[in-house]
Formats: sequence, C-alpha cells, structure tokens
Amino acid sequence: MASIRHLKRDINSVIGGLIEDVYIFEISNPDIDFKKSNKLIDNSISLFDQYIDKINNPSKEKGKKYFKEIQKEFKIDIEDLYKKLDKLTK
Repeated sequence: MASIRHLKRDINSVIGGLIEDVYIFEISNPDIDFKKSNKLIDNSISLFDQYIDKINNPSKEKGKKYFKEIQKEFKIDIEDLYKKLDKLTK
C-alpha cells in the first residue's frame, strides 16, 4: 500500500463508479421502481462513510496490517454491492 491517501482515493473511485453504474441502470430502465436502486446508492454512501471513518480513526494497531485488512474488507463489501446491482439488472 503506497499511502493512506491512495487508499482513500481508491475507495472514493470505486464507490463513485458503483453509483455511476446504478445511475446508468436507472436511465436505461426508466419504467422500473427505483426504490431498490436508491437503497443501493444509500448503502454505497454509507459504506464510503464507514471506511473513511475507519481510515481516519484507526484502532490502536495503526500499521500496514490494519490498512491491508481494510482493503480486504472493502473488496468483499464492494463485491456484495455489485452482486446486488447485478440482481437488479436481471
């Protein structure tokens, strides 16, 4: 991991990309109910806030291991959100 700044940028970029994908889905499907897609956007924003808070307020063990664990957790959580988006498209 190069730096905490890069980790924050990566999280921001991935969450932003997910939200863009949800908006593209909504534009492509104007006849559907947007409750589930809006909930997905809300969950994405909440996830962003959660991870930025973890980075800004690390536990006592601030170090490479802590931030690598954050990266692993984030990858799992973002994959879950993309699976939910995939379910909306089917």
